[in-house]
Amino acid sequence: MKKQNIRFIATAGMIGALYVVLTLISAMFGLSSGVIQVRISEMLCVLPVYTAAAIPGVTVGCLLANLIVGGTVWDIVFGTLATLIGAVAAYFMRHTKYLAFIPTVVSNMLIIPTVLILSGLGGWEMFPYFALTVGLGEIISCGVFGDLMVLYFERHPSVVKTLFDSSPVRAVEKA
Repeated sequence: MKKQNIRFIATAGMIGALYVVLTLISAMFGLSSGVIQVRISEMLCVLPVYTAAAIPGVTVGCLLANLIVGGTVWDIVFGTLATLIGAVAAYFMRHTKYLAFIPTVVSNMLIIPTVLILSGLGGWEMFPYFALTVGLGEIISCGVFGDLMVLYFERHPSVVKTLFDSSPVRAVEKA
């Protein structure tokens, strides 16, 4: 296995583990339940602007976190799908880093209300309300916290270089 592949897998694993830990912290403090749910771990969905390893990292992290916190089968499958969609779209928005949070917000606003309804938390008339509250939580976690992370990385490029420079995204961009 090439050094670059090992680094990619290790980076994805670390991002996934961090996603799980941040989700558990959010749950521990009651941030991921209630009217507006703020899963701090969702801020990691902007990391694909720095490394493609973040795509499997946040996706597997979301899957594991949903399994650990006892999500419904709907949430485990479609919540993970919403995160994957947001992460892939963020990767393609890597040249507009400060807007990379938008796909995660939109995918969650469109998918998670259906998950909540199928999980028995309300009828279809609740879809607009759920979309609004999910969107607000995602704007806080991805938009505010995610963009603060991007701002930090932009002001400290050596951190980005240390964490992500050997990943396949950088290798492709250098070619």
